[in-house]
Amino acid sequence: MSKLGSLGARLYRGEVGYDFVAKRKIWYAISILITITAIVGLAVRGLNMGIEFKGGAVFTTDRTSVSAAKAEQLAEEASGHDAIVQKLGTGGLRIQVSSLDTQKANQVREQLATDLKVPYKEINTELVGPSWGEQIANKAWTGLGVFMVLVVIYLAIAFEWRMALAALIALIHDLTITVGIYALVGFEVTPGTVIGLLTILGYSLYDTVVVFDGLKESSKGITKQTRWTYGEIANRSLNGTLVRSINTTVVALLPVAGLLFIGGGFLGAGMLNDISLSLFVGLAAGAYSSIFIATPLVADLKERDPQMKALRKRVLAKRAQEAARAETAGADDAGRTGEEPGAEETDGAAAGAMVGQRRQPSRGRGRRR
Repeated sequence: MSKLGSLGARLYRGEVGYDFVAKRKIWYAISILITITAIVGLAVRGLNMGIEFKGGAVFTTDRTSVSAAKAEQLAEEASGHDAIVQKLGTGGLRIQVSSLDTQKANQVREQLATDLKVPYKEINTELVGPSWGEQIANKAWTGLGVFMVLVVIYLAIAFEWRMALAALIALIHDLTITVGIYALVGFEVTPGTVIGLLTILGYSLYDTVVVFDGLKESSKGITKQTRWTYGEIANRSLNGTLVRSINTTVVALLPVAGLLFIGGGFLGAGMLNDISLSLFVGLAAGAYSSIFIATPLVADLKERDPQMKALRKRVLAKRAQEAARAETAGADDAGRTGEEPGAEETDGAAAGAMVGQRRQPSRGRGRRR
């Protein structure tokens, strides 16, 4: 931990660092590749929408000896529709069947009671209409749109429009990757998934705003100096908050990973997957976009400004002058050394004689002793 803290301090002071901004084209290419993969997966496989969005029935039994795979087969035979079966911690099952009306749901319930060998009264039935699911979906899209508009307005006022645009692109990047992975994995999309998607937007913005705030402070009066370009200052600000971003992300991912891999995987609590997968993927994507996408994109947009272009020319010109002076000074030193080869030897001999005289003991002092 002390080494990590020392590294964070050195990154903050600019003693060490990685040039994220200079290699931004690599990060852009990686993000484009991942995003295209997510979009292709979404287009080919689509989202596995839960009954909360498309309507249907949920049958729950507290205890049964029938396996989940067998129950899925029996439910599909009884209903004529695809079924999703989840094992409950009590030894029971949760069976979801889409596109069922009330009359058909009662028939399926009777058939399941016979096939699962449980009393009819011990099978709980919950019907969800498609209109209710459509309302939920519309409200989710409305909430997402309002959130993004408010974020853009706030960032444009608190910082500038370039940072607001970069943050918006990073958010869309995170959402696209998360939804695409949902399509590829095939997890069911429920209201819990929507809650997880809305939650990750805040986490994604957290690191981005922290870096943007440091960049805003570091770039004050930037045109009055000729030491750094805007991209270099952006990279220093990013390195200064790098360790904090990594620590925050790891701490946030650990409990979510517990929900996803232990709760959803080992314990079989499938309902936890709805929100934990979106949180896990979204947090990881948000940390990546804050470091590799948002800040380099701001630097890209900012360096197109005429003032930043002029600053870059001045910085490069000054560095060229300093390099020329250093080269000239080095040539002069080498020339003087070649012209007076015996000068250093003479000076050294004189210095050695002086040192030898200082080390000689005084005869007068010896006689007194």
